[in-house]
Amino acid sequence: SRQNLELTRTIREGRKMGSLLGVIDQTRTSMGGRLLRWNLEQPLVDQTAIQLRQDVVARFADDTSLRLEVQELLDEVYDLERLMGRLAVGTGNARDLKALCTSLAVIPRVKELISDMSDVLLSQIADQLIPLDDLTDLITNAIVDNPPISLREGGVIKEGFNRELDELRSASRDGKTWIKNLEAAERERTGIKSLKVGFNKVFGYYIEVTNPNLALVPPDYQRKQTLTNAERFITPELKEKEALVLGADERMVEAEYQLFCDIRDRAKEYIKEIQTNAHALAFLDMLQSLGETAVRNHYVRPEITSDTSLEIVQGRHPVVETLQSGFVPNDVYFSEAERIVLLTGPNMAGKSTYLRQTALIVILAQVGSFVPAQSAKIGLVDKIFTRI
Repeated sequence: SRQNLELTRTIREGRKMGSLLGVIDQTRTSMGGRLLRWNLEQPLVDQTAIQLRQDVVARFADDTSLRLEVQELLDEVYDLERLMGRLAVGTGNARDLKALCTSLAVIPRVKELISDMSDVLLSQIADQLIPLDDLTDLITNAIVDNPPISLREGGVIKEGFNRELDELRSASRDGKTWIKNLEAAERERTGIKSLKVGFNKVFGYYIEVTNPNLALVPPDYQRKQTLTNAERFITPELKEKEALVLGADERMVEAEYQLFCDIRDRAKEYIKEIQTNAHALAFLDMLQSLGETAVRNHYVRPEITSDTSLEIVQGRHPVVETLQSGFVPNDVYFSEAERIVLLTGPNMAGKSTYLRQTALIVILAQVGSFVPAQSAKIGLVDKIFTRI
């Protein structure tokens, strides 16, 4: 039935576009999108729970300012579920921590926005949102704004976060500054205008002198490498500075990596709270998505009843009406006395569309969504069977 009704993907291409989910998914986060998909495949069968969702969808549909404000906040939220998955197994990098921090920073603003709402579900969502200021402050103070992907190249931890790391950086900087100034000093001392100070990962730092100027090389230069057109040298002082710089760089990278791992481990202590926040934000995202869809597609709030009636006035197929203009609405009526519709007509007359349309409207209603109709009264349904 899910496959034939094309709830989440089309039968022919297996794509989201052209399915019911493709029409109603106006979520702003991956978490909200996954929750909406799950609810389409598992609609509610509890009248009160459906009506509570309808109250929030109505709120979002009627209050454009609130809906847009929530959408703007959700746009700042990354996929917390996936982020925590990576961090929990130790594969998360510094960018994941920054994304986590950015997402958690939204929590207090969302909580403040919906805390005073009278809707039961919005109050419940607000109660479930847990600000984690300690964690966001830690990540903000520790991790640079645009960290590299690799954790083994340094440049991850901010200046001023750790004194030992700052001392290593200072030693590295001072050594590099000395080496940088060495080129000008040696050119003046030796009179070799083309003299260069360089570095590569194999040989380290060196002083390069072209062959025509080898006669000007001073006695304290020690030959390090011979090239076709030049010789490379090192001095005792340069060797000392090289050891200082490279040693500091190596220790600096290791120190940064260890600090990052400590911060990542600290984040893992909040997994339960972050998962709670993720679920609350996903639920909020799903509800605002249904509100957005109701406004865009001119859906109405269906009346949910506990009997077996089904009354849809001027109902429309939610997918077909978006794919072609001039869709002709249809009525559907069931009661205790009238339980069967015998639908006849030639091929391509729209019988299957009418059948699907009825099922999709019922499913939308029991997800908590508004429906494409002039009005609808829907008795709770616990099973739908269809093969088209």
